[in-house]
Amino acid sequence: MKDRTDKSKDANSGGTALIADGPFAPVEVLEPANWTVPFIFASPHSGRRYPADLFEKSCLPLARMRASEDAYVDLLIDDIPSLGAPVLKALFPRLVLDVNRSSSELDPLMFSGKLPPGAETRSSRVLAGFGVIPRLGAEGREIYRRRLDLPEAQNRLDLYYRPYHLALRGLIAESQKRFGCAILIDCHSMPSTMPATMIGASLKSHSSKAVDIVLGDRFGHSCANGLTGLAERLFADAGYAVTRNNPYAGGYVAQSYGKPLKGVHVLQIEMSRRLYMDEQRITRHKGFDALRHNLKSIFATLITITPEALQPSLAAE
Repeated sequence: MKDRTDKSKDANSGGTALIADGPFAPVEVLEPANWTVPFIFASPHSGRRYPADLFEKSCLPLARMRASEDAYVDLLIDDIPSLGAPVLKALFPRLVLDVNRSSSELDPLMFSGKLPPGAETRSSRVLAGFGVIPRLGAEGREIYRRRLDLPEAQNRLDLYYRPYHLALRGLIAESQKRFGCAILIDCHSMPSTMPATMIGASLKSHSSKAVDIVLGDRFGHSCANGLTGLAERLFADAGYAVTRNNPYAGGYVAQSYGKPLKGVHVLQIEMSRRLYMDEQRITRHKGFDALRHNLKSIFATLITITPEALQPSLAAE
């Protein structure tokens, strides 16, 4: 298989989008030399390998498609294995398929033919145009020229969705086997502009109204409060404006995998893109290295959390 390079290259190495002319591995796991802590880090939305046939179906140019990426989040955390924890990366774009959705969240406005029994056609995410196969891209732009054939959905689930969740379940099971528990830090990025009404009440004392970090734990149901509290303090101490569960409380991964009473904790972290990239050009700026350094420092402390802080009595489930 040959990949064609996106002509609009990132000024830094390693962040270029690729157009894949054939099959490719959908996921990559960065393994630590020695897995020493019960943590797993994931970047499910930063994939930038675009199937070539997508451009036959879509009315968007690649530059607009890329606006849907959590661009470069995988590169912000690619040194985490040196702390003793693995990193799971999706290599395909979220615009093609979103692993932070249920596999049955199918949009009836997208497909010709009758959807299979059990399709969750009325979920809030589907109604908004952001089902497991999104109908809309960034800024609410329609992705496709016409409706897709229903077998396209099954094909994408087989190619991308199932391998990602198989890898994630495997890492969680291995962590539980090794350490007796598993802690998933699900890393995302968010647009820098959010309505003030979404952030006002929960914003910690800070001189700016701009939110840097949103921690999502499903309002205490996907991980122990001690984990969220420690993460909040570490980010705030590093100078970031932090909110909890507002406006992002955690998606399907946090909801379905986060089971504190069973020893599986999921904390979703959203980082404002203005901290590290030019959102219009989809390129990294000078803030990228600073954020990458700070994340490693914060996570190096987070992984030292005591077992007492993860006890079921501290989890709201």
